[in-house]
Amino acid sequence: MMQLGFVSAILPDQDFETVIDFAAEHDYAFVEVMCWPKGKAERRYAGVTHIDVADLSEDRIAHLHSYLQERKVGISGLGYYPNPMDADAEKAQVYLDHLKTLIQGAKRLGIGTVNTFIGREQHKSVEENLDKFAEVWPPIIQYAEDHGIRIGIENCPMYFTLDEWPEGKNLAYSPAIWRQMFEIVPSPNFGLNYDPSHLLWMQMDYIKPIYEFADRLVHVHVKDAKVYPDKLNEVGILAHPLQFHSPKLPGLGDIDWGAFFSALHDVRYKGPVCVEVEDKAFEGSLEGRQQALVQSRNYLKQFI
Repeated sequence: MMQLGFVSAILPDQDFETVIDFAAEHDYAFVEVMCWPKGKAERRYAGVTHIDVADLSEDRIAHLHSYLQERKVGISGLGYYPNPMDADAEKAQVYLDHLKTLIQGAKRLGIGTVNTFIGREQHKSVEENLDKFAEVWPPIIQYAEDHGIRIGIENCPMYFTLDEWPEGKNLAYSPAIWRQMFEIVPSPNFGLNYDPSHLLWMQMDYIKPIYEFADRLVHVHVKDAKVYPDKLNEVGILAHPLQFHSPKLPGLGDIDWGAFFSALHDVRYKGPVCVEVEDKAFEGSLEGRQQALVQSRNYLKQFI
């Protein structure tokens, strides 16, 4: 059956053990653990390292397993969300190299899922980016397949800040594009880390794809979004997206969560569903971020 987790990025200043303790104390079955390379964050929610996969000794692996077993908490996947198709080839290679390190680490840890972004060159068309995808991604997916790891691609367009203009930094944002990607890379180890909130603010149906892409649902993010019609009427859909919408906690936005979970049950989805907190109303303090996770758990328990 589905079980509830959360994305560890919202607790960036806590170590792995503290994050797992919080999950155990507050009835979360899973954590999606962020595994960025240690160093400076490139953007909000990035640069969080709760497991350093580049420094995984056998002793460290044994400790992680023991700690998770004691607390009765699982890891739903290892998360790393850069731009592997960056126009800067040197940057892109750094991201791709770490993604391979993540795949190796997931295998050593016995975790079957790695979640990430496809990436894109933001000043090139979808068609041009699909051509680049056909060059960059088949070897990565083959590498994951060889290691027994599934790759879950989040469907966020990565178009929120001005430096991401005009079309964002992640190609995999719509069903039309997913179909083309899955034709190019038909591997069963390649799928979606599905987040309905992005489809909602982009004015797309977020329920129908659950049925069409049921066999591609590797992982699910639970995040809400609020679209403000008065603001949208002022600026239109071509505006900077944060001018007319905000990410929200589950139940505080426009997603029909009853319909969403009904669809997941219909397609017999049995994987983790992980709360992703990006609601600025709760980000002012550690206590606020923790409250966001508790409030989200309380709301979602009616569905899971």
